[in-house]
Amino acid sequence: MKIIFAVDDNETSRISAKSALDKIYAVYALPSAARMFKMLEKITPDLILLDIDMPEMNGFEILEELKASPKYSTIPVIFLTGRRDSAVEIRGFEMGVIDFISKPFSPPVLIRRIQTHLEIDKVVKQSLKEVQNLHNTVISVIANLVENRDMVTGSHIERTQRYLEILVKELLRNKIYAEEIADWDMTLLLPSSQLHDVGKISVKDHILNKPGKLTDEEFAEIKKHSSEGERIIDEIISKTEAGDFLLHAKRFAGYHHEKWNGTGYPHGLSGEDIPLEGRIMAIADVYDALVSKRPYKKAFTHEQAVDIIMKDSGTHFDPQIVEAFLNVAEEFWAQSVKSPGEDFI
Repeated sequence: MKIIFAVDDNETSRISAKSALDKIYAVYALPSAARMFKMLEKITPDLILLDIDMPEMNGFEILEELKASPKYSTIPVIFLTGRRDSAVEIRGFEMGVIDFISKPFSPPVLIRRIQTHLEIDKVVKQSLKEVQNLHNTVISVIANLVENRDMVTGSHIERTQRYLEILVKELLRNKIYAEEIADWDMTLLLPSSQLHDVGKISVKDHILNKPGKLTDEEFAEIKKHSSEGERIIDEIISKTEAGDFLLHAKRFAGYHHEKWNGTGYPHGLSGEDIPLEGRIMAIADVYDALVSKRPYKKAFTHEQAVDIIMKDSGTHFDPQIVEAFLNVAEEFWAQSVKSPGEDFI
């Protein structure tokens, strides 16, 4: 059953809305913005009916706060109001309200308008889901093409994506960079991490799959994959109007080899000048490289890998992200052994 919030300080209006709708929807009649935001912590409604003229916070102020939140911004809002003029309507539509319904309202009209908007919302969400699935499929195919060329790193892309999800959730739990992360769409972020090594597509096979330690010249070629990955993704973005979904991918590709102290590559950035996506991926990427066997080294144990990352806090890695990593390091190991293959101990 669809959930409707009816937010109005007038008791008569709340009762009228509830009695008109509660045979069709689960209706929560709420007398204030404070009660609504408290309820939103527990329940996400399919639509909000919102009075404009209320004490403490009026409808416009409530709408502004809803639209500013990544968690609530997509909830459809209909204004219920006893006053109608063009200035009010223009302001409401500009802020993102989907409709106005005059009070006192006719129950059949209220029901029909809500049904119409919920049907439209369903179609829009389905279309967005289809586009998102297409984006993720394209990313996955490109990532697999790159990984299939690299016979050294095994299921590295799959594992780093799992580590990334664990680490981002831990940062949010501990309110570390939470304000920035709250603006991320995780359905775009996680799949886009698969492209962090896309620049390797331009590295010659004999270097990429060399069965031994690289020379300085060969390593210099490998290092170019970060700037090359950034260039490739930039080119895709420039040629499509839907390039926004690749912005995370660009940051993963271009910045995951930067170091906190400024000695990394390709840009030599330091501290928080390194995009957050790059600082998070740095730990996921290095952890996987450490616990994996390579032609030029044996696999480190999980404990050794954790110790190395801990010691490099403040030099290679962001200290706050290392702190979060230490809280979930065992989860990293548990995820890594799901796809052991020959590259693990």
